[in-house]
Amino acid sequence: MQTTQLQQVDWRPYHDIYYERHRHTISGNIKIAQNVYSPQLDNKRDILIYLPPSYEESQSHYPVLYMHDGYNLFDEATSYTGEWYVDETMETLAKEEQLEAIVVGIPSMGHDRLAEYSPFIDEKYGGGRGEAYLSFLVQTLKPLIDTNFRTLPNKRNTGIFGSSMGGLISLYGFFHFPAVFGFAGVMSPSLWFANRAIFSYVEHAPFQQGKIYLDAGTREMGGHWPDQTILRSRSRRYYGRVRRMKRILAKKGYRPTRNLLHVEDAGGGHNEAAWAYRLPNAIRFFLGAPLKKES
Repeated sequence: MQTTQLQQVDWRPYHDIYYERHRHTISGNIKIAQNVYSPQLDNKRDILIYLPPSYEESQSHYPVLYMHDGYNLFDEATSYTGEWYVDETMETLAKEEQLEAIVVGIPSMGHDRLAEYSPFIDEKYGGGRGEAYLSFLVQTLKPLIDTNFRTLPNKRNTGIFGSSMGGLISLYGFFHFPAVFGFAGVMSPSLWFANRAIFSYVEHAPFQQGKIYLDAGTREMGGHWPDQTILRSRSRRYYGRVRRMKRILAKKGYRPTRNLLHVEDAGGGHNEAAWAYRLPNAIRFFLGAPLKKES
């Protein structure tokens, strides 16, 4: 697998970058590397990393989860639509269930978000830079993380995770880089994009060892105002496509609860609050722990 030359970056504590602590909502040990360059995309972005509670006191190595929309993961103040509470979730899982992992947050590039999260070109929305974005993760970012932190770098302990368009690129990335990603978190995926091209891609892709978490809410498109009938119909189509993807994956050989976890969240919308609610069981599934009913 091709890699690019390692950059020299400075991993600084979160509050060294964001000084006004009272405005920020992070928990635990989070660091930031500013202006990490992507030769694949010819752009720069900050990279955030959450380190488990035991990281500083041990010499342990940890699984790594690469998550898209990095500014929405940890901090309400930096998010544009609310946060996922990933740091709080990981702190709780570590304390109550001894489940720990490193989480790498990769912020989107704003107007280029859709282009980077789309492996296909949509006639209306464009896109198509998804492969270059994944190459940035695999060839530039992952070697940087594995060199600077105590990771478990093998496929079994490396995951990719996102929602909406981030869910689409995560599912694609799982099959496109089978030697790298052993887990894909696919929340509320935009399976409709580019005339549903992802269905044919997954159908024809070889089976890959690993785990796939797949979910959707039953109110992805709303269902309240202004027209419940239309919005609920759109929501049914949305989670209906996710059910179709589940059937395709099952036909390929992914077994429910063993290496495929499909969740349909009654009343769940297309928002950070819904994804945060479903996140703990996705992490448990990834780390091989028993699932729990969230309150």
